Amino acid sequence: MRSQCCAVESGVLAGGKDRAALLTETSLILAAVFWGTNYAATKFAALSIPPISVVAVRFLVGGLLMYAALRILEPESKLARKDLLSMAGLGCLGVAIGQTTFTFGVSLTSAANSGFIFATAPVWGLLFGFVLGLERPTWRGAAGVGLSILGVGVIFYEGLSLEGASLIGDLLVLLAAMGFGAYTVLSMRVLGRYSPLAVATYPILFGGPLVLLVSVPFFTRLEWEGVGMGAWAAVVFSAIFATAFAFSAWQTGVSRIGANRVLVYQYLISITGVASGIVFFGEVLGLRSSSAGPSPSWACTSPGDNENPLRVV
Repeated sequence: MRSQCCAVESGVLAGGKDRAALLTETSLILAAVFWGTNYAATKFAALSIPPISVVAVRFLVGGLLMYAALRILEPESKLARKDLLSMAGLGCLGVAIGQTTFTFGVSLTSAANSGFIFATAPVWGLLFGFVLGLERPTWRGAAGVGLSILGVGVIFYEGLSLEGASLIGDLLVLLAAMGFGAYTVLSMRVLGRYSPLAVATYPILFGGPLVLLVSVPFFTRLEWEGVGMGAWAAVVFSAIFATAFAFSAWQTGVSRIGANRVLVYQYLISITGVASGIVFFGEVLGLRSSSAGPSPSWACTSPGDNENPLRVV
């Protein structure tokens, strides 16, 4: 009788773990899709709103929503004084630096290029985790490092033949990828003491006001009547889905399955980002041969680049 009870109990526990794992994976997939679609949303909003202002509004609204959810769901959650610097550092790294450079970068280059370059975030997360002793790299991870460096090298080499602004945008997106990879790994240090929602919320509460302060001059010069409903809808999508939901789901994933496994979903973000650029901005993947030889390589172009898709030039 006792053995039967134990078997039923273990079955219930196993079922609960399976459901939790499924929920975690589903949340990470949705977060990846929202972040990938956010490439196009940010690029569209930045057509009529200064990029730094897009970041400020996104994280101000998203941060307030997350703090309200934290107070309702976890009213006992309080930030200890000893962790103030850690959370502030994550906010500066993941929001003030990472998201600001990302938004400026996307506004200067194609959404497709942004997707490809931002896919290197797992590489930087792997390297930072190894250096800090937080995660052990595998042979598969090391191979991914090499392939990512090779891929980004190709994109940057092709960027030299396009307008200089595109190359600057690529560099900014690369800096954002480094910041996001480091943010994901470094957050593991505080996830042992705080819930995933708290670790997602407090850094945004630190980083958001900093970006808002920097963006004040841009707000004063903004022609508000020239900003259409589409641009504000893009910012609202970015604040609710790509910030409040996505950051919370991401930290939940890190706490349950580890930073390196969560960063694998970065590739889904990139695929979605490339697709959003193609769907919403008509960007194309083109073949272009370099002057160094006849071997063609892939490049991402927009209709304004006067390039025909799948054409060797």
